[in-house]
Amino acid sequence: MRLQKLGLLLILMAMWTSSSGQESESGKDDLESGEMMVRIAEIEIEPNYHNEYLAILKEEAAASVRLEPGVICILPMYQKEHPTEIRLLEIYASKEAYESHLQTPHFIHYKKTTLHMIKSLKLIDMEVVDVEIMPMIFRKLN
Repeated sequence: MRLQKLGLLLILMAMWTSSSGQESESGKDDLESGEMMVRIAEIEIEPNYHNEYLAILKEEAAASVRLEPGVICILPMYQKEHPTEIRLLEIYASKEAYESHLQTPHFIHYKKTTLHMIKSLKLIDMEVVDVEIMPMIFRKLN
């Protein structure tokens, strides 16, 4: 459990580092203009692949945030009571950033290596209710 918390902390720190200098360029302005893309991915994985899937997902999420300026956040998590129920909070600077993300080597690797592990996938596009709060969330991680 302690290792999982450390992994989550590292991902959050990578997200904060990636997004902290960009909010005036692509963060708040993109949200207010309606260009930013926010999505929740609901994924159910086969139980026998749990640890392997999480390791691959963690690597992909960290690479996406670290290497792609248009990826503001990819926060993977799973339900405590149902660890095969994965949720991702995804925030992209724009639809173009999302489409570019789909073409990266790390995302393609993730898709190819986990396809057989996934029982179901649902992508839910979201609208942000309060655009003013988002930059403050990332600042608080410091």
